[in-house]
Amino acid sequence: MLNLLQDVENIARDAGKNILLPAFISQTSTQSIKKDGSIVTETDSHCQDYIQTALKKISADIGFLGEEMSSEEQLSCLHQGKKFWCVDPLDGTGNFATPMPLFAISIGLIEYGIPILACIYDPIRDEMFSAIKGEKLLLNGYPVTSIPYQKPLAQSIGFVDFKRLKTPLAADLATYQYYRSQRNLGTCALEWAWLASGRAQFILHGGQKIWDYAAGLLLAETSGCIISDFKGGHPFDHIQLSSPILATTTSSLAKEWSGILRQHADG
Repeated sequence: MLNLLQDVENIARDAGKNILLPAFISQTSTQSIKKDGSIVTETDSHCQDYIQTALKKISADIGFLGEEMSSEEQLSCLHQGKKFWCVDPLDGTGNFATPMPLFAISIGLIEYGIPILACIYDPIRDEMFSAIKGEKLLLNGYPVTSIPYQKPLAQSIGFVDFKRLKTPLAADLATYQYYRSQRNLGTCALEWAWLASGRAQFILHGGQKIWDYAAGLLLAETSGCIISDFKGGHPFDHIQLSSPILATTTSSLAKEWSGILRQHADG
């Protein structure tokens, strides 16, 4: 499995350095708008094609689910019940096209509904976050050692995507100071990687796609984070295309957030 992880890291690094960075610097990639209103560029598709071809060379028997595939293709892969790669070739396309230097490549390997291998690569900072299920979180090949966070939610900083929260909950969070401060990087992959490595204490998101969390969730769980949907279940209890996300670095933070979410269970 370690050799496979190293191969995947090399693919992500090559794609980041040879496809994403040149296109980011030149800002010549054509853009269009998806049905959901999000931006997609020709670089998204180019990078996905490269990653899919490279993964097929090292794992011809493993399926592939990419963000830039049709929803029919995604669902078909999701429900085939075997191994598949789950890839976001350019997470943070809006940032990439602005241009804002916050974007990443996310690659996860799902086996029978469970993430077993993951890497997230940040080409701007040349940071490779990776993990194999049951082993330690790695940053550029070295184990990450983070100091356990012991403070309450009121003293925590994390990632909240207000845009995808229901209005009553979003308004409540914006009005009352449950936490010290919040951020939204515009890239789920980097938020997961930074949470896993101890750079933040929580993630709250109303609906991430599976390619947003497939790799990041494993990185975070490998480092001891607590992850659930808004009702206390796990996003991979029933594998699906999207799920609300609550992720915290400690069980005490998870308990505090769960209490807040319960107040808005019907809102």
